[in-house]
Amino acid sequence: MTEELDAGFVARQIAESDMLSEPAPGKHEVGSARRRKEDARLVTGRTTWTDNIQLPGMLYVAFVRSPMAHARITRVDTSAALSRPGVVAAFSGRDLADEQGSLPCAWPVTEDIVIPDHPPMAVDEVRYAGEAVACVVATDRYKAADALEAIEIDYDPLPAVLDMTEALKEGGPQVHEAGNKAFVWKFAAGDIDAAFRDAPVVVERTFVQQRLIPSAMEPRAVVAQTDGDSFTLHSATQIPHILRIMLAQVTGIPEHKLRVIAPDVGGGFGSKLQVTAEEVLLLLLARRLGKPVKWTESRSEGNLTVHHGRDQLQRISLAADAEGHIKGLRVDLLADMGAYLMLVTPGIPILGAFMYNGIYKMDAYDFTCTGVFTTKMPTDAYRGAGRPEATFAIERVMDELANELSLDPIEVRRRNWIAHEEFPYTTIANLTYDSGNYEAATDKALSLFGYDKLRAEQADRRDRGDPVQLGIGVSTFTEMCGLAPSRVLGSLSYGAGGWEHASVRMLPTGKVEVVTGSSPHGQGHETAWSQIVADALSVPFEDVSVVHGDTAISHKGMDTYGSRSLVVGGIAVLQACDKVKEKAKHIAAHLLEASADDIEFAEGSFKVRGTDSGKTIQEIALATFAAHDLPEGVEASLDSDATYDPNNFSFPHGTHLCAVEVDTQTGATKIRLYVAVDDVGKVVNPMIVEGQVHGGLAQGIAQALFEEAVYDAEGNLLTTTMADYLLPSAADLPDFVTDRTETPATSNPLGVKGVGEAGTIASTPAVVNAVVDALRPYGVNDVAMPCTPERVWRAVQGGVS
Repeated sequence: MTEELDAGFVARQIAESDMLSEPAPGKHEVGSARRRKEDARLVTGRTTWTDNIQLPGMLYVAFVRSPMAHARITRVDTSAALSRPGVVAAFSGRDLADEQGSLPCAWPVTEDIVIPDHPPMAVDEVRYAGEAVACVVATDRYKAADALEAIEIDYDPLPAVLDMTEALKEGGPQVHEAGNKAFVWKFAAGDIDAAFRDAPVVVERTFVQQRLIPSAMEPRAVVAQTDGDSFTLHSATQIPHILRIMLAQVTGIPEHKLRVIAPDVGGGFGSKLQVTAEEVLLLLLARRLGKPVKWTESRSEGNLTVHHGRDQLQRISLAADAEGHIKGLRVDLLADMGAYLMLVTPGIPILGAFMYNGIYKMDAYDFTCTGVFTTKMPTDAYRGAGRPEATFAIERVMDELANELSLDPIEVRRRNWIAHEEFPYTTIANLTYDSGNYEAATDKALSLFGYDKLRAEQADRRDRGDPVQLGIGVSTFTEMCGLAPSRVLGSLSYGAGGWEHASVRMLPTGKVEVVTGSSPHGQGHETAWSQIVADALSVPFEDVSVVHGDTAISHKGMDTYGSRSLVVGGIAVLQACDKVKEKAKHIAAHLLEASADDIEFAEGSFKVRGTDSGKTIQEIALATFAAHDLPEGVEASLDSDATYDPNNFSFPHGTHLCAVEVDTQTGATKIRLYVAVDDVGKVVNPMIVEGQVHGGLAQGIAQALFEEAVYDAEGNLLTTTMADYLLPSAADLPDFVTDRTETPATSNPLGVKGVGEAGTIASTPAVVNAVVDALRPYGVNDVAMPCTPERVWRAVQGGVS
């Protein structure tokens, strides 16, 4: 990084930090880098996490988990556990078989999809290591854990099914009686055969998306209690509203008798977008025992039983003309479902299907995804959910195309991307990108990166035969986020809509309560929503509070995932504010003895147009509460609800550039410089955006260089602890250089786009492209992720990458 770049970066950070207390006079709240309201309690831990909850008479649950990937259960004897100190009860799966139901899959992507029964606790057969087989309930968590060893279980081992390609062969071991193929989903546009038949250049590659283990700061935890025929479930979940509906269906508890509370949740990244076995089982145990019960996972337990991410085999073929213009793209994808289909397992690779074309124009596209059962922990949503996998494939193959034609990777992208004047643009995957400017983001990134200077240094190192080679990686990406349009989701057989709900309550004193259906787990909703409301109603930022996560208070919502909170939930809040103002305008007109048509709202007051006569919104709130002088037929309330369902997704984009130094003698890789220029439309809070980008970059880089879930030949997970599963720390990551361009979305009134997953989606191919670029002189065109020193060294030596 140059001294000038260092100075500019630091100056920008200082300038932004000066904005943290409050916006400058005359400035709007939206766009200001407000410190997050919630951090005072979250950062200090002085809040209610699920595991903090203590209830009178509470009991604690521990689970016996299968040590085998695949086996018949021939005997479970819990009797000895009952004599252990503090043990109140012990159950096998068979004890609960009549009431535990089957965990739901809400996304049957094809009509003939195979959805096997998925008991929360195994009854006759286990299909992955870590599956719950029995449980103990005791007076404290340690007594419960100690008593597990007294439970006797006999297994009849069955063959493990681990390799997707082998799993699809005839005559092999079967995970389920219906076979190992869950579904085949296809999409095609244009004449793909003609595109490849006439193309002078065809690039074919196979990429592996390794299996990842989500590692939220807060482990999963569940507390269930009953009061007569009513139940309350506290859970560290991203989806309290969806969870309530699904639990009612699985357990038979009437929905109106079930309250779900997501207290402050310490991270999710998709891993808590789930209906888990433990949530179902704790409700059943609370019902059986009539007492509150709690379960909190250990880290090693979490690595085994939190649903995993990615795990795909991507066969990619790209056809282009002699100048590098893309003619066609063919994707043949194998997606590892694991042993069962969980809440949205089969839909994850389908989300990616619409993004393999990325930001590029082409004549034809053909996509086939085969979902495959294996005897591993099921996969499901993980930050980006299908789009990181798609972006990785297209951005890697674009670099391969550039190498094939001896073109600069930036140049081959310029020849193919959608130009800014072509928006709105309907892609080959039939999505309409509403706005974007890939040229502007790329130009800014190249300038910050010092691209030409680094290319010159790279050439010099290659000429000198320097054992430490410089690699430069490019990722120009877009993503489909704001997972929402209900009609689109319906067309994809998704089991719910994508709308979001909000309520805005004007209190008598002029303060504002916002109830949001989107449930945060670290995104900063309380701050961003307060900024939106402060501007919309012209009230002080400090006068707004935000309530979320409790289905008894926030009764409607579709929750938080897919970068949808702001672009769907935030717009619902804005629309509810508009309804508040419309109600208040009629009351103001009455009090000011004017026509409502002559009332205008500005700077917090309703005024008669052309006069100084007016009433503040706080005065209107108090007058409405008093109800002494309201217009005939007008109710004494300004409170308003809104449910927003967008017509389109949002499409943030950006350019990420990475420079790595690779020691060809040891295989060690060091990121020297990382520049990310993102376009997320209108920015509500720059500091929150920075945090989301930094966190996303850390997770994407982790996939590229560090993380991998590894199973042995018998299907045992080897990476069950933090000592085995390598999560990068701050010391392993560089200082990121981040900036933005701003192309407002046209699909919503705020002009906002999502940001929560952008860093993760863009960074993985940027880093791997950089590693491969460093090794081109050695004849290397791929290194399997994670690009560990051993894999890099073997690639240099001509071994298996």
